[in-house]
Amino acid sequence: MALEYTIAYLLLGGNLGNRQENLALALRLLNSEAGELTAVSSIYETAAWGKEDQPDFLNQAVALKTNLSALMLLNVALEIEEKLGRIRKEKWGERLIDIDLILFGDEIINIEGKLQVPHPEMQNRKFVMKPLAEIAPEVMHPVLKQTILQIAENISDTLEVNKL
Repeated sequence: MALEYTIAYLLLGGNLGNRQENLALALRLLNSEAGELTAVSSIYETAAWGKEDQPDFLNQAVALKTNLSALMLLNVALEIEEKLGRIRKEKWGERLIDIDLILFGDEIINIEGKLQVPHPEMQNRKFVMKPLAEIAPEVMHPVLKQTILQIAENISDTLEVNKL
C-alpha cells in the first residue's frame, strides 16, 4: 500500500543576507526534512510589500510532495526558518528567510491563530501569484474556484515582480 501524500505549495522569500543562497538552503532543507520538491519556480525580485522602507525581496514558489499534515509542515517550515537565522521582530519586516504555506492539496484549513490555508492574502499579492502560476497554472484555488493562472492574470496588485 502506498503512503498517502499531499502536494503542498509554499512561497519562500527573503531580503537580508545572501538572498539567493538563503533560498537555496531553504530548498535543500525542505527537500530533506519535509518531503520531495516536485517543482521550483524561477526566482523573482520584488520591492517590499506592506512595509516599504526595506531592501527588495527575492521570492520563489515550490511544490512539495509530503506525507506530513499541514500543521506538521508548518512547524517544519518554522524550524527551517529558525535554523537559517530568522528572527521575527515585526510584521512584514525584513528577514533572512520566510516560508509560507500557500496551498495544501485542495484542503481548506483554519486553525485560529496558527494556520490558514489557502493563504488568505495570496490572491492579492503578485509576488505570490506570479511564481506560483509558473509552477501550478492549472491548480484550482479551493475557495475562489479559479485556477492559479486565472487569478494571477486578473490580479489588481501593481507591484512590479521581475524574474531574475
